[in-house]
Amino acid sequence: MGTDRPTALVGQPATGSASEVLLAALKLGITCFGGPVAHLGYFRAEYVGRRRWLDDARFADLVGLCQFLPGPASSELGIAIGITRAGLLGGLAAWVGFTLPSAVALTLFALLVRGGDLANSGWVHGLQIVAVAVVAQAVWTMARTLAPDRPRATLAILAAIVMLLTQSPVAQVALIVAGAAIGWRLLTVERNDKAPAVAVSVGRKSALVAWILLIGLLVGLPILRRIIAAHWVALADSFYRTGALVFGGGHVVLPLLQSAVAAPGWVTTAQFTAGYGAAQAVPGPLFTFAAYLGAVEGPMPNGLAGAAIALIAIFLPAFLLVVGTLPLWEVLRSRPSVGNALRGVNAVVVGLLIAAFYNPIWTSAINHPADAALALAAWGLLAVGRLPPWLVVALAAGGAAAAGLH
Repeated sequence: MGTDRPTALVGQPATGSASEVLLAALKLGITCFGGPVAHLGYFRAEYVGRRRWLDDARFADLVGLCQFLPGPASSELGIAIGITRAGLLGGLAAWVGFTLPSAVALTLFALLVRGGDLANSGWVHGLQIVAVAVVAQAVWTMARTLAPDRPRATLAILAAIVMLLTQSPVAQVALIVAGAAIGWRLLTVERNDKAPAVAVSVGRKSALVAWILLIGLLVGLPILRRIIAAHWVALADSFYRTGALVFGGGHVVLPLLQSAVAAPGWVTTAQFTAGYGAAQAVPGPLFTFAAYLGAVEGPMPNGLAGAAIALIAIFLPAFLLVVGTLPLWEVLRSRPSVGNALRGVNAVVVGLLIAAFYNPIWTSAINHPADAALALAAWGLLAVGRLPPWLVVALAAGGAAAAGLH
C-alpha cells in the first residue's frame, strides 16, 4: 500500500525515515504527561519547534483534521505527522513510539495490581503541575498564530466561554462544526495565508482499503462474536467499537470502557478504579488504559495476550481513520472554501485549549500557591529558558516530590 502515488500535487514527498519517527515518538511517549490537550503542547514543541518537520499552519491543519475524527485525537495527530514524514511505516512508528511506554507500564501494573495509591504521590502531582506550564505555552503560541486578528480572537474567546460553561464532548464537536461554518462564510483566506501542500505517501487505493477495513471490522466483529464463542473475539469487539465510536478522546472514553468491561463482569469496580489511578501517573495517551484492562481481566495467560488484543483493538480504528482521511484532506485543504473553514476551526481549537487549560488542567493540578509557583517556574523554563520539555518534566516532578506537594 505504501507504493501508492501521493495525492497532493504541491510540495515534496516525505523524505524522513520510520526510525527517526520512532525515536521522536518514543521520546514523546516517555515525557508527554497531562492528557490529550497537554499532548498538543508537547507535540508542537517537538515536531514544530525542535525538529521543524512542519510549521504551525500545517500543524494546525492536522489538529483540525484529528479533532473531527472519533478516537484519541493526540494519537491520531502523531500518526498523521508520522505518515507525512515517512509514509505508512512512519505512521505505525509514531503510534508504537507514543503508545508503548505507557502501555508497558500499565500492563506491568495490572500484573502487580496490589500497588499503592499513585495519584497522591508528590512526583505525580509534579507531572500534573508541569502540564499546566506546557498547555499555557501551547495556548500562548497557537493563539498568536491561529487567532491573531479580531474576528478569530473573538471566535476563540466565545468558544472558550461556551466550553467552560458546558464541559460537554457534544459541545466540543458542535463548536468545531460551528467554527468551520463561520470560517467558510465569514473568514477570507488571503493568498499568502495558505499553507503549502505536503505530499503524503498514502494514495487513494490505500485510503479505500482503510475505509473497507474500518467499516468491515465494525460490522463483522459483532457477527463473529456471535458465531465464535471465544473470549479474544469478544475482547477485540468491545475495545474496537469503543475506539471507533468515542468522540472527544481522553477521559471521554472512560464511561464506554467501564461499560465494555464491567457489564460482562470482566473487571471489578475496584480493579477499574485502581487502573484509572495508575493511568494518571504514566505518560502517553489515556487510551493505553485498555492495556491494563486487557491484562487484568479474563483467562488470558499472564494477561499479556489480553493486553495486546485490547490495545491493538482500541487504537486500530484511529490508524485506519487517519490513513483513510489524510489523502482526501490533502486535496480538500487546498481549496479556498476549505481554507476559510480551517481558519474558523483553528480559532475554535484555540478556544478549546483555553477552556481545557482551566478545566481540567489547572483545576486538577493547582491546589496551593506553591503549586502555582512551581507551574510558573516550569513555564519560565519552557518559554524563556528554552529547556527541553522532558527536562522540565523531570525538574517539576522532582521539585514537587522534594517540597512534599500533593
